[in-house]
Amino acid sequence: MASQKFAKLCSLSDFGWMLWLLICLVYPIILVESAHEMEVVNTTVDPRLTNSAKFKNIHKHLSTLNKPAVMSIESPDGDIIDCVARHQQIAFDHLLLKNHKLQTEGPSVWPVNKAANASGSQRIQQLWHQNGRCPENTVPVRRTTVADVLRSGSKRRYGRKPRASLIEIPLPQAQPVSSASHEHAIAYAIGNQYYGARASINVWKPTINMPYEFSLSQIWLLAGSFDGDLNTIEAGWQVSPELYGDTSPRLFTYWTSDAYQTTGCYDLGCSGFIQLTNDLAIGAAISPVSSLGGSQFDIQILIWKDLATSNWWMLLGDNTLVGYWPKELFTHLTVAANMVQWGGEIVNTNPSGHHTSTQMGSGQFPSGGFERASYFRNLAYVDASYQLLPQINLHAQAEHPNCYGIKLSYNTAWGNYFFYGGPGLNANCP
Repeated sequence: MASQKFAKLCSLSDFGWMLWLLICLVYPIILVESAHEMEVVNTTVDPRLTNSAKFKNIHKHLSTLNKPAVMSIESPDGDIIDCVARHQQIAFDHLLLKNHKLQTEGPSVWPVNKAANASGSQRIQQLWHQNGRCPENTVPVRRTTVADVLRSGSKRRYGRKPRASLIEIPLPQAQPVSSASHEHAIAYAIGNQYYGARASINVWKPTINMPYEFSLSQIWLLAGSFDGDLNTIEAGWQVSPELYGDTSPRLFTYWTSDAYQTTGCYDLGCSGFIQLTNDLAIGAAISPVSSLGGSQFDIQILIWKDLATSNWWMLLGDNTLVGYWPKELFTHLTVAANMVQWGGEIVNTNPSGHHTSTQMGSGQFPSGGFERASYFRNLAYVDASYQLLPQINLHAQAEHPNCYGIKLSYNTAWGNYFFYGGPGLNANCP
């Protein structure tokens, strides 16, 4: 029906061929999104906008982000995955990476006992796999659209976190920044030099109350101070209607070298992270997803610094080497991290004067336990001798425990682990 309406629309000429031509060019982009679970953020392109300077600037920006593809694959969820030659990916547009040599051989150093710490996590799937795979020596990149940029408000804001995402845990000599609209339930380690971190993270599909809110679960590695030179490396899964246009959980990466001020971005939304795998698209939806009282699915993420190159590598599961954050991006992280955080984060826009009902994790409090509450398990960090150590002096923090909580625990199978999350708005979280 929608395609018939589109065909009829594009056959009309009584109202001016130029105006209808513009509509016919823009409408298919919107149609692909509305055919799926994409109406959470309804981005409609005003035909008058298509001739504006803003629209032209967006297209110019997209020509920078979306590199020429060897082949393209349309995912059933509406995403277009471009298979881009490794050496042509956007990372190499970064001024600091002009002379960077692509590390195709992988890291020179792995955590010593990684093999003895197999994750037991299930292999994740991405919907675009149903329609094809990217060839060797290419990387799958989720194509950025006009609608993606419009939802963010501007090309400068696209794919970036605000400084308000920082949590108030003082690093050594740090000045913490308030996070009034961002709420967390996290475990953290501080006081040593950390050369990597690992966890298996339960994957859910939390409900998002408002279009410009999100819910994520991730690992943070941090160094520097919150007052301007904070370096972070981040990875996990998130649901973000503003960023992705739907409510599917998606694999993501992030980085900044100046406390989220002007550097860094999600995924491959700017130059920085260098991808190597041709199997997974960062920013694409992942499955399977856990269910209340049913099957539980998690992903293991291991991030560590290569001793020889000082690049920071990311491994997903036991075998998928996703890529790396080059050392040139950072100042403090060229040495080591001085804090590691694991946990959840949401944005609360206080809709109608109340706390948001956006869920963190499964939407259940930690007291729900296994099959109900979301979890991080088998937490570990990499020390200076490159041992992957599960013995961690963990601390926990939740700004609003009546909205989202956290409960640390330990057993021989899961090592250090915790349940976390919550529903947001409730009788004790008005």
